[in-house]
Amino acid sequence: MTESVPAGPASTGPERTSPDLPGPADPAGWLTLPDVAERLDVSISKVHQMIREGELLAARRDGIRRVPAELVANQNVQKHLPGVLTLLRDAGYDDEAALRWLYEPDDTLPGTPAGALGGDRAREVKRRAQALGF
Repeated sequence: MTESVPAGPASTGPERTSPDLPGPADPAGWLTLPDVAERLDVSISKVHQMIREGELLAARRDGIRRVPAELVANQNVQKHLPGVLTLLRDAGYDDEAALRWLYEPDDTLPGTPAGALGGDRAREVKRRAQALGF
């Protein structure tokens, strides 16, 4: 399995026009879909199904669909991720907007919502995602 790919240099402002360019809210590491399949010990078609069904989030970076590495930890998808993605989609967020929301630094958490999903603040992240729909 290849190691996660660094996001690269961050864009500094609104001149960012391509969704392939990493931004300030992008995760530090990425996994390709075959790497996700290997890490989860499932077929690549199962990974595609998980993305379609909203259990996992993928974004195109450098022309390749990738998954933020921290969302696939310990041979599992982060426990609360599918629920948060459902709440964000219900609030009208597409995959790129959900990615930005998950990786936007928030001093009140502290850190990012994506980082908080793996700990005792996951319930707070879900509450905040739910509030976006109102």
